[in-house]
Amino acid sequence: MAVWRWLGRVPFAETVRAQEALRADVLSGDAPETLLLCEHDPVVTLGRSANPAHVLAPRDELARRGVQVYAASRGGDVTYHGPGQLVGYPIVRLRGGVLGHFTAMARAIAGVLRELGIDAVWRRETPGLWVGGNSAEAGSKICAFGVHVHRRVAIHGFALNVGAALDGFNLIVPCGLAAARTTSIAAEIASGRSVPPLHVLASRVANALGRELDVPFEPAIESPRIAKIEMSERIIRMIRA
Repeated sequence: MAVWRWLGRVPFAETVRAQEALRADVLSGDAPETLLLCEHDPVVTLGRSANPAHVLAPRDELARRGVQVYAASRGGDVTYHGPGQLVGYPIVRLRGGVLGHFTAMARAIAGVLRELGIDAVWRRETPGLWVGGNSAEAGSKICAFGVHVHRRVAIHGFALNVGAALDGFNLIVPCGLAAARTTSIAAEIASGRSVPPLHVLASRVANALGRELDVPFEPAIESPRIAKIEMSERIIRMIRA
């Protein structure tokens, strides 16, 4: 049985170690396919094709602002994670190709956004969900994607801007697109509607991803809200239990 877990706010590096360990367990049959949902402390991550020049702030300035920098195994360029952003890591076997994995995630999240009155479209040429316009110059990115696949098991996933402070994206050239703008659910939602709390939105996204990825995730515990996890080893032990 595949499971999903809400981890709360955890450091990026710890979830990377947990994903790698979980992928090894999925491959060996010692763990179920798992969806981890969380938010991160401020961090700039560089994908495998990242241009270091796309990190606009000096390292000492990033450190002063409490923003870490981390080289990630996912594809893509530079992105930013921070509080108020829902990050999802489906550690799952690919049912089709890598592009199918991307588009299934995008369909799931676009469906959740549509329920909130936000129309977002997937753009293959600039991988992500975009709101408004028909090009990066005319729209704003609301959700970024990036994965790493080994022996047909994927890790990493997506980052959906919910109530995130968008000024963090001023530290970088998002995904290497100089003209790209970013947006969030909070910025796009209709007046009078409230932004769902992250742990509530996590449950909706888990259900939608289960349908689109053909991996019916079940909540690992009765409530999706669990205590903050301090170490990736504790995440792994909890999932293996």
